Amino acid sequence: MLRDPLALKELFIARSDADDERLWVPVSPITAFRPMFLSASQGYWISLTRVRGHGVISRHRHPGLVHGMTLKGSWRYLEHDWVAQAGSYIFEPPGDVHTLVVDEGPEEMVTMFQIHGAMVYLDDAGAVTAVDDVFTRIEQCRAHFAAVGLGADYVDQFVR
Repeated sequence: MLRDPLALKELFIARSDADDERLWVPVSPITAFRPMFLSASQGYWISLTRVRGHGVISRHRHPGLVHGMTLKGSWRYLEHDWVAQAGSYIFEPPGDVHTLVVDEGPEEMVTMFQIHGAMVYLDDAGAVTAVDDVFTRIEQCRAHFAAVGLGADYVDQFVR
């Protein structure tokens, strides 16, 4: 089948569960993400988020929608009364404020998130402390992949 010449190039990842640690971009001592798709043209990204051990990912808000699928382990939001376990799906509406927590128990949590727009990090008073979007994620990937010997341009395969 022929591809429309205006269509973006497809992206196929044969082993998203590959054990190559170089593919995981560290965010904190216990948290890392692995890019799957970085849409610079539409302002969203899809990545695997991994938390090893237990801990808290900063309180944040998304101005756009978020989809998530828990693949391994479990996690929850302090502000909600459910626990996401392997096989759980979550839709987060724009504007929801939450604090992701991985409790003691499983050694590792992995969730695939599709994040539209940004992650706006908030302090306890609700003031913005930092912002991540697809462009900051691309730059984090460039720096990490260069540092681990894959080359800064390794990230380009995920960008559309």
